Amino acid sequence: MDAAGLIKLAARHTVARMLERDDFSRRHRNGQPISIHEFLYPLVQGYDSVALNADVELGGSDQKFNLLVGRELQKHFGQPPQVVLTMPLLEGLDGVEKMSKTLDNYIGIAEPAGEIFGKLMSVSDELMWRYFALLSVRGNEEIAAMKKAAASGTNPRDIKFELAGELAARFHDAAAAKRAREEFIARFQKGQLPDEVPEITVTAPNGKILLASLLKEAGLAASTSEALRLIVQQAVMVDGKRARADAPHICPGASHVFKVGKRKVARVRVE
Repeated sequence: MDAAGLIKLAARHTVARMLERDDFSRRHRNGQPISIHEFLYPLVQGYDSVALNADVELGGSDQKFNLLVGRELQKHFGQPPQVVLTMPLLEGLDGVEKMSKTLDNYIGIAEPAGEIFGKLMSVSDELMWRYFALLSVRGNEEIAAMKKAAASGTNPRDIKFELAGELAARFHDAAAAKRAREEFIARFQKGQLPDEVPEITVTAPNGKILLASLLKEAGLAASTSEALRLIVQQAVMVDGKRARADAPHICPGASHVFKVGKRKVARVRVE
């Protein structure tokens, strides 16, 4: 679509209809600015339905307005309006924001079974029930029985094992899920390291490197500030010993096994 086509498309929708979207209407009432390009997004997404002559469109509940714009545009273009189906959003591993690769709070369906299993075991006991409701094939009665068992004293970890095993098996197989469970128990409940520890080399500028900088360069922390926070929270282990907040510089020639949190482990050599 060229610029002229985009202008013609914009003529098929009104500002009043755009302001029916909750966040737009709230910002308009509060005097907060709304940029023109924000109005274009629902239009171009809605036009996808026209271009595809879609019968049904499935999306997250946060996309409801955009999906309905698609229905309106289809009417303008002489097409029967699509059926819209929305699904609830799944919170990410942080339990706050929706699961998103951008926010790095996601579980990738193509990740190894052990990674899927470990990430699911890291969710909070409260969030676990949301995951059961949206992801598990278990019926509501069975999930309710699990909740009752947890309230009666069953360790939530044992129930979470069931969730992690089910999903690891779904994207791999039952044997891989079983191995992932065994490795998780060995690594985190018995303090053992995984069989394969990735080896990473980082360069020390000026002949030495701070621990926080090393963790960032090795990909064990997203940033130096996050690494410092993890060190202060005593979530970093170096050769099996908890790293101190006043950890010294690490000099070239050194090689150590670093464990950050529950899942990230690597042998890092400094050059």
